[in-house]
Order: sequence, then structure tokens, then C-alpha cells
Amino acid sequence: MRRFLVSLVALAAVSAFAQQPAPEVIDLTEPGAVASSTAEAEIIDTRIFNPQIRDPNPYTGPVTIVRDHLPIHWRDRTKPVGTPNDMIAGELTDEVRTTPGMLFPGISQSPWSPPDPTLAVGQDHIVETVNMEIAFFNKATGVKTFQQRLDNSGSPGFFESVGAGNFTFDPKCYYDHYTGRFVVVALEVYGSTQAWICIAVSDDGDPNGTWFKYRTNAVVTVGANTYWVDYPGFGYDGTAYYVTGNLFGLNNGGFGGVLFRCFDKTPLLSGGAASIKDVRDGGAASVQATAHYGTANAAFFVSEADTTHLTIHAIRNPTTTPVLNSTSVAVSSFAYPTGGAPNSGGGNIDVLDGRIINCFWRGGKLLAGHGVRLSSKNQARWYELNTNNWPISGSVTVAQQGNIDAGSDSGNAVHTWFPALAKNVKNDIGIVVAASSANRFASVRHTGRKVGDAAGTMGALTQDKIGTATASGRWGDYFDLRLDPTNDTVFWLIGEFQDAGGWSTWISSFCISFPPGDMNCDCAVDGFDIEHFVQALTDPAGYTADHPGCDIDNGDLNGDGNVDGFDIDLFVALLT
Repeated sequence: MRRFLVSLVALAAVSAFAQQPAPEVIDLTEPGAVASSTAEAEIIDTRIFNPQIRDPNPYTGPVTIVRDHLPIHWRDRTKPVGTPNDMIAGELTDEVRTTPGMLFPGISQSPWSPPDPTLAVGQDHIVETVNMEIAFFNKATGVKTFQQRLDNSGSPGFFESVGAGNFTFDPKCYYDHYTGRFVVVALEVYGSTQAWICIAVSDDGDPNGTWFKYRTNAVVTVGANTYWVDYPGFGYDGTAYYVTGNLFGLNNGGFGGVLFRCFDKTPLLSGGAASIKDVRDGGAASVQATAHYGTANAAFFVSEADTTHLTIHAIRNPTTTPVLNSTSVAVSSFAYPTGGAPNSGGGNIDVLDGRIINCFWRGGKLLAGHGVRLSSKNQARWYELNTNNWPISGSVTVAQQGNIDAGSDSGNAVHTWFPALAKNVKNDIGIVVAASSANRFASVRHTGRKVGDAAGTMGALTQDKIGTATASGRWGDYFDLRLDPTNDTVFWLIGEFQDAGGWSTWISSFCISFPPGDMNCDCAVDGFDIEHFVQALTDPAGYTADHPGCDIDNGDLNGDGNVDGFDIDLFVALLT
């Protein structure tokens, strides 16, 4: 009976949405045009979903390839080649820079492939999205508390109440550390007339509860043609949420550049009407939006331009009169990925075409990563750029850049791809990648660097999870890496592997520097640290740690140079 009532509620919400006026026209024909639109919220409590966890085991029915369900989407474009240069990109070192922390399995095989996994890490919870599922986990234990479909096949589906149909694709999620909210986006497209960007914002830091959900029109008009949005980028700063996407023709199969959508975050935090501003760059493609930590001159975005340049985009005044600027920065020469990544059993994985996978900004530095072809194999490449005073004045410059060359395995080249990066409060940089060789199944690996390491270098790769079955074809579009907001130090990652049941995802954490209060250096502040803290407090001269990276300073929580009574309340707060 409860499930029946929930279904009635969902159907009523869909019916109400269908009776609303037609979506506002988004006309971006003129260069520099700004289109404004709005959308009303549906307020949904996930605790009424029944069951709370749908399909807890791997799905074993027929699987649909996401790409095969999409309209025609192609570009008549030869990848541009830049003039070769002698800029140097660094490499991996033999030194292990990371310490593994919490790890547990994520969502496994759904009715759709590939998964396209992303995650959002809050104070106590983790949210994961894949095609076409969403799940919530207890961060401390890895226990799953919620899993539902994103489309209308759920009980109800996560976006069903705002009118979502049976095809929500390319979902992404973030934990907005400015407001303490989880945010989820997903795309929809149907036939030659409908395209949508769905967005949902939790009402607090617990995803198990109330969400404000919106379904926003994504049919873009340019002259006589209309376009839908594909391959989204998703980022945020203190002012807005940003969604980017490639524009493919609904009525002609052509290409219209990239949509930049800016959501004023203020009304979304309380379920008010969404206020949306859209701009377009007709010459761009596959632009990624940035997660911003701190106050920047603008919201930054990144795309690859050619084999020696990146394009940096910036939007100022995103919620009022957006102004889009773009500039080019030279990087170390590369070739575009080719040939895929072989793995054990004869499989070959699609590593995409060299597009930017993700980007991150902090303290005047912009991180970005993508796949390249070097030394006859596919490798992950990463960049750290100085944004300086651009776009107000000056230019963007390269601070450092590096390749994730994993060498060979029993004489077979190890390929790496799908890099995702972030920088923590201690200016450590963490990175997650996919890896495989002809005699190894595809795996999830990570590494990182400290701020004083040689430019362009990362430490030795650490394996988080390796598959047990051969993989071939599309491996998705990205992996993901986030910071733990409780300490702004620990990195959390998600990646994909293959087993007998199909694709699965894996969630892990790791440290480069250890968070305050982590006295035993296991990347967590918990009961295991109490004995160490007491020893450091009562006998600092005789304090010994279990880990070579640990020292008494981890207990100096107020930063006064001593571990003493002033640190006790802070330590208790971290534990609780």
C-alpha cells in the first residue's frame, strides 16, 4: 500500500508538471547573447521512497548502451594539431606519496552501460551517481542507505517527480562545501523536440531527506536550428552552479558549440524558483566546469584546443549579465589517444579522444587532466596553471605539467587514462586514473604529490581495485576525485572495474598529508587515535607513532606549537 501511495504522489507531480506552460525559448543565435529562464521546484523527501534500496545486487537483465539511445551526435571536425614545442612534462617517481584510507564497493551493474561514475563527499555521507542510478552511503562504514533509479523506472525515480522520463543520462554530483549541500545533475533528450537539464539540491548535509528538484529546458535555438545538450561539465563556486555541454542538432544533426548554463544557487537552497542564465561559445567543444575553492576572478572552465594548447574559459557576473572570455595557453606537445587500452583476455577499452576530463581551482591555481598518446601508449596527462589576474588583465601561464607513465608490466605497456585531480588545504595534489595492460585487467589507481616535490612529478601509483574479467568498448567518460570537507585534507575517489557481473564501481580514500587529529595516520580521526592523543598529551617526549608519517604535530589542533589541554576539546569535536 505504501509503495502504491508513493507512486500516486509521483504520478500527480508528473501530471502537474505536464500542465505547466511551455518552456521559455533559449535563443543564443547572436554572438554574446544571454538567455534567461526560470524553473519551479518540486520538494521531494527521499525517505518516502519504497524500497529505500532498489536492486541491491548487480542487475542481471539486458543492458542498454547509453550512446545507442542518444540522437545523432557527431562533429565534422579533424582534431587540430598544434606546432610542436620543447616544453617538458614531468613523470612518476618511485617514491610512494599516499596512504590508503577507507574503501568500499560502490554501485554495481545497472540496466545501462557504461556507468560514468561520480561522487560527492559530505561530513557524514557520500552520494554516488552512475547511469542511471543514485546511491547514498554512510561515510564512516561504507553502508549503503539508499539507491534508486534516476529516471522514471524507480519507486519513484529520483527525478521522476519533476517529469523526468525513461532516459536520464550522464549524471554528476558534488558536495557544495560553501553551503553544506549535495547537488546532482542529469541530462535528458527525447526525439527531436525535448531536451532537459535536471538539477537537485539537498536541504542540508544529509542526503537522506528533503531535496529541491528542478527540470530545466535544454533545447537551444541558434538561427533556424535547435540543439540538445550532451557530455555535461558540472562545477560550482560561492555564487552559482555551472553546467556545460556540447550542443548537437535536434533537427539537423549538426554541431552548435558549447552551452554554458549558470544557476544562481541562492534560490535553489530553499526551493525557490531557479534563475538561469545561458551563454554559448560556437567554436568550443567538450568544455569542463571547475570546482572552485576560494574566491576567483571568475568561474573557470577548460577544454583542449590542439596538441600544444588548452583553452581556458571564464565567466564573470554569472547570475546577472554573464560575460564569457576565452584564452589559450601553450602546454607540452602531445598526440591524441589512439588504439584504446588493451587488458587481460584480449579486451580493448575506449579511452576517449583527449578531451578534458575534470578541472579544479584553488589559490590561483587551475588543475586539469586528460588523455594523451606518448611513447606508443595512452597516458593520463595533468596540468597546474596560474590563472594570475586573468580575465581582468594579464594571461594564464603554466605552473607545472606531468604524465602518468606507468611503465610496463611483464613487457607489456601499461596504459593510463581518465585522470581526475584535486588540491587540498595543504596544497597536496591527488589524482585518480584508470590503468590496464595486455596481461592485467583494468584497475583503479591513485597517486599524488606534496607541494615541495620536483615540478611535474607524482609519486608511485597505488592500486585501489582491479577487475576480474575482460573489458572492451566504452569505459564511460570519467572517473572522479573529491576532498573530505571535515578536514580538507583526505582525498576520496571513485572508479570503474569489470567483474563477472559486468561493470562495478569502487570508492576509496587516501592521504598525502594527514589530517589534524589523525594520530595513527590511517586517514581517519576515530577511536583508534585516542590512545595516541593521550600519550602525546601526557608524555610528548616519549611519544612514538605507528607510522613514519605521523608525528606529535597531528595533535596540535589549535596550532600553538604544543599538544596540551587547549587541544582536548578540538580533538573530542573531531571524534564526534
